[in-house]
Parts: sequence; C-alpha cells; structure tokens
Amino acid sequence: MDQGEHYQQIIEAFEPGNIPKDLVIITLCTVASILCVYVPILNASPLRVVFGLLTVLFIPGYALIAALFPENDDLDGIERVALSFGLSIAVTPLIGLALNYTPWGIRLDPILTVLTIFTFTMLAIAHVRRAVVPVEKRFSVPFREMAVEAKEDLFPENQSGTDRALSVILIIAILAAIGTTLYVLAVPKEGEHFTEFYILGPGGKATDYPTSFVAGSNQSVIVGVGNHEYRDITYTVEVLLTSQTFDPTTNTSVLRDMVMIDRFVVTVPHNQTVEMPFPFTLERTDMNRLDFILFNDTVPSEGVWGKDRLDAAYRDLHLWIGVRQPEQ
Repeated sequence: MDQGEHYQQIIEAFEPGNIPKDLVIITLCTVASILCVYVPILNASPLRVVFGLLTVLFIPGYALIAALFPENDDLDGIERVALSFGLSIAVTPLIGLALNYTPWGIRLDPILTVLTIFTFTMLAIAHVRRAVVPVEKRFSVPFREMAVEAKEDLFPENQSGTDRALSVILIIAILAAIGTTLYVLAVPKEGEHFTEFYILGPGGKATDYPTSFVAGSNQSVIVGVGNHEYRDITYTVEVLLTSQTFDPTTNTSVLRDMVMIDRFVVTVPHNQTVEMPFPFTLERTDMNRLDFILFNDTVPSEGVWGKDRLDAAYRDLHLWIGVRQPEQ
C-alpha cells in the first residue's frame, strides 16, 4: 500500500458510517449515564443504577483497552472484556484519589466529569490508532457474525420442534436471569433509616472549629444534613446559645440559660446531602456552648424550652466555646 492509499484509508475511517460500532456503543452508554444522572425522570429510574455501574466498572477500562490495543491480534475477546473490568476497577479509584486532593473533592459532579473526559479521550485515541492500522488488522467487534453464529447454534436448520422449544426456553431463562440481576441491582433492599447531621469548620473539614473568639467577631461553620430515610424530608435546624455547667456528682450537664440565635428549614431529598454555610456573631460572654439541634417532621411548640427542647431533638450537636471581651 503506497502513502496515498494509506492517507485515503485514514480519511475513510473518519467518515460517520465507518466509525467502529463498539466505540459508538460505548459513547452512547456514556451519554446515557450522564442523562440518567441529570434528567429528572431518568434520575429516579433503575436505568441510573444500570448505566452507573457500566460507567464505573466497565466503560473506562474498555476505552483504555481500545486505545492501547487497536489491532485484532493484540487481544482476544475474552481478554478484552476481562481487562476492561479490571482496568475500570483500577482507574476509577485512582481518579477519586486524585480528586480528593483538589478543591472539587470526591463528589458526583467532578467524578462523573473526569470519568467522561477520560472515556471520550481514550475513545478518540482508539479511533485514531485504529484508523492508521490496515483494515485487515484493525480490531472490530463482529456483531453480525456473532448474531449469525448464535442463531445457527440455537436454531439449526434440521432442528426438531422439541429442540427449538428448548432453545426458546433457554433464551427466556437467560433473559429472565439478566433482568432479575438488573432489578436486584437497581432496586436494592431498603436498609436502615437514618439522618446524618454534622458540622464542619469554615474550610469544609472536621477541624478548625470556632471555639475561642472575641465577642462581636464574625465566625462561621458549615451545617450538613444527609437524608437516608427513604423519603423526602423537610428538616428544621435550630441554633441555640446555652450556658451549662458539668455536675460531677451526677455526671450530667446542668442547663442554666438558653437563647435561640437562629432557625432555618431545609428540604433534603432521599439519599442526598445538603451542606449550608452558617455565619454567626456572638456578643454574650457568659455562655459557653453552641447547640445545633435538628427536627424532622415534628417540631415542638415554643412552650417546650430548656432541656426539654434539647431532648426533643431528632439529632443534636454542640461546640463548647469561650467568648471573651475585646481588648481595650
């Protein structure tokens, strides 16, 4: 093959009808996984779990294998599938580890974005590398040949009626097994019902909490609520400034005074977490504890106060603080 024919072969490989079908399928699956995350109707369907598992456990590895091994003789089909799973299981945690050291952190949006960029980059490289390989050596998935071979194996020309019926039953059983597996993965058994309630320092970490500061200074924390109650819940968060002393004889804290400094409501969908910055300024120096209490559907009346209100909370957190007068 001379150089002109070689270039012509590369140009033809980039025509829409000549794009390898396996790369097209992987591209469509990646796009489908993105839609299943961000489109409201698909977001709540079992398809999100199905395409999510493919995106994490198979697609990145397949794209990488396709980029590394463009020729048909490099690997056989079973090796490609096995390595696709293995490399996906290796690549995805590494991407998460790298994101952990970035400002974006390990969250759905940055992980999905990086996985998508990685997959599309590998698919582009795979297509370019296949384009420069001669047609007879270029890897391709023989979809038509596989279908014809499967039909000949399951329904040969001289097959009896009984054998044909058994083949149909076998196909139905396989499809039922696949459907059952997907259903179990997509609709997991309902687990424990609980709500996460936590506070973080101003930097978004479980450290550097404002515990000692000057009265009137601007302080802040981040309040987080994670809903795992299997239903959407409207929570009420109250922030209370209290004065408490520890009684060693009863091993309990005695509440001497309490004032409410803020109250806000937040609706959190099931299996979602909301983090809210909470800036505050305290003037009183005779208080020593900042209490964060969470109510779910039932909020007690204003008449329930003091220790009774703290005890009625669904979840509660607190910071021991020291507020001092500014230096003159």
